[in-house]
Amino acid sequence: MPTLTRDNLQASVGQSIGTSSWVDVPQSRIDAFAECTEDRQWIHIDVERAKRESPFKTPIAHGFLTLSLLPITSYELLAGLKPTKSVNYGLDKLRFMAPVPAGARVRNHIKLLAAEPRDDGWTLLRCENTVEIEGGPKPALVAVSLALMSWS
Repeated sequence: MPTLTRDNLQASVGQSIGTSSWVDVPQSRIDAFAECTEDRQWIHIDVERAKRESPFKTPIAHGFLTLSLLPITSYELLAGLKPTKSVNYGLDKLRFMAPVPAGARVRNHIKLLAAEPRDDGWTLLRCENTVEIEGGPKPALVAVSLALMSWS
């Protein structure tokens, strides 16, 4: 699979642009996210209680923690575009499909859905992100992300 660049951007629409490296989701990352967001539900941070009471038998990552990994996995796959400016423009669609257990690894499969030049000099990239859980039967999430990029 060739590296995605500004020169092959339009030709790459509708195609997979790659799979990121694995990202670790240890309990320490989950705990840090809980502190940062003040979302300290026991299912995320209480290891012993999760072992006893959770249907997953282990703490699970916050859905929004998994979502927050899109930038790091996207940067890896979009690095060849080399924009002078880029801005997160939001999401068109997001579904949390399966929980990410503490200690799991995830990676992102990205498909370029659209690259729409705008009159203001920016290009809107629409990407489908499918975050896989290593060894899991279903993805953790599927999201259509939007990013604005400029080369001026």
